[in-house]
Amino acid sequence: MVVVEGCTSGVDTGTIQYIKLARLLCAMTKRYGVGRAPTRTVLPGHLIHTMRTSSSLQRLIQSIRAWFWLFWVYLLVGGRFLRWRIQLWRQPTLITESAHTPMKQTLLIIRHGQTTWNAEHRLPGQLPGVDLNETGRQQATKLAEALKVLPISAIISSPLERARETAGFVAAGRDLIIQLEPDLMDTDVGPWAGQVIGDLSKNDPNWSAYVRDPTNAPEGIETFPVVQQRVVAAVERWRTQEHIGAYPAFVAHADVVKLLVAHYTGLAAERAGSISIDNASVSLIELEPEQRPHVLAIGWCPNPGWLKLPIPEPSPKEAQEQGQDGNTQEAGEQKM
Repeated sequence: MVVVEGCTSGVDTGTIQYIKLARLLCAMTKRYGVGRAPTRTVLPGHLIHTMRTSSSLQRLIQSIRAWFWLFWVYLLVGGRFLRWRIQLWRQPTLITESAHTPMKQTLLIIRHGQTTWNAEHRLPGQLPGVDLNETGRQQATKLAEALKVLPISAIISSPLERARETAGFVAAGRDLIIQLEPDLMDTDVGPWAGQVIGDLSKNDPNWSAYVRDPTNAPEGIETFPVVQQRVVAAVERWRTQEHIGAYPAFVAHADVVKLLVAHYTGLAAERAGSISIDNASVSLIELEPEQRPHVLAIGWCPNPGWLKLPIPEPSPKEAQEQGQDGNTQEAGEQKM
């Protein structure tokens, strides 16, 4: 049977549909490779371009949203910090009064002072033996002096030397024992520990990929969500203990501080690396039952004397004793 274009005489409907389907399959075979060996699917160029553009656009939108959220977090925290400083300026005794407010806590999340490895931009990870350098000791001394006006009730530190040494400066002059918490240790970066960040960026594509997306990591490297899970659990475990008090201080590392701040602000863990945390800085987080956490400061480096507490007036008994001492001394001078 011969089928002539435009003529269906003597051909049943089923045959016509079959012929149309065969022609369509032949056309798809020529254009898209349908019916060939299943090696790969060939898509038209304009479709590939559209898919790539759509994927790039989605990543751009996600990035813009993340940066906007980070900007919003800093804006909120900056507003809270300003109000907090104005309140303290008007009523400095709020610091001591808040220490006796039931169920309210102010967490101090402290990053250690500078080390030689920090100055060299070298990854310490969890390697032991990385101590504070002279600059780091000066930073820790300055921070400890500035924090004397805060009634720190407990000090919990990462066991790594740089954090433990910084905690020692903060504890000086206070009747507090430094508690060590292994879950506050720095990110475990495995074989990257000890290497210069600039060299890794140039030579190791796995490092570059990890920086772009710290939620995925090669074997032996901790991801940000894993680190965040252990450090948040550690802080929550310590702060809920009865003896911990209203102003517990946690001394740790940059990644740890960033991930704690991200948790209490609602920032995604993969965006925590965008938060800036200087050496020997403190981040303040207010917690009250049935209320959202209030982050008061991120990476704050206070100067000594930033808050002048009023000199407490002597009690009537102390004033009377001081008066008696003065009269006695005056009488002695007259006898001379």
